[in-house]
Amino acid sequence: MTQPAFRPGETAQTLDRGLRLLYLVADAPEGLTVTEAAERLGVGRAVVYRLVGSLTAHGLVRRDGAGRLRLGAGVLHLARRAHPLVVSAALPALRRLAEEVGATAHLTIAEGSEAVALAVVEPSWTAFHVAYRAGSRHPLARGAAGRAILAGRTGSPDPVTTVGELQAGAFGVAAPVLGVEGLDASVGVIALGALSLTEVGPLVLAAAAAVGAALAP
Repeated sequence: MTQPAFRPGETAQTLDRGLRLLYLVADAPEGLTVTEAAERLGVGRAVVYRLVGSLTAHGLVRRDGAGRLRLGAGVLHLARRAHPLVVSAALPALRRLAEEVGATAHLTIAEGSEAVALAVVEPSWTAFHVAYRAGSRHPLARGAAGRAILAGRTGSPDPVTTVGELQAGAFGVAAPVLGVEGLDASVGVIALGALSLTEVGPLVLAAAAAVGAALAP
């Protein structure tokens, strides 16, 4: 039996369409119909059906009860596998920030309606500092880290400060990580004593920018 000829250009085009479809589905919380997907990709419905078949087989896309395309659980698996890479890229900036401010530094990401501490670095020279565990969760609308993520969604780079929203007497300053496609995150510090936004804000902004630069393609 003769094997079909390998056509690199055609394969690359199929891969590109599949990835574009995945992004379209990710950006449509209400889901997409096959017709809508075909119109946005500029291809026929038959092409979309083939792409959906491949993505569904890998768990990246699913069809709900109404037949609309939605992200599959496989995307969560990929996201979790990417977390160590994100942490590794962010740690140098977090260490520098923790030492400069003398406060616990953290990289926080959004997962649904919650903010999750992905990486935490404590300063080495302070007698007392906030103990903050990686993996800690809290509502996005509470705390500097979550509020900074929400601000970043509007394109605002400005640092956010809060007092006692997550822990009595704790001061937080955070800024969104911008310019990294698919990353909904912030960098910040938390301390038991008052933090000056004028002094700490620029350091947090610089750290957020450094994390963004480390993760940018």
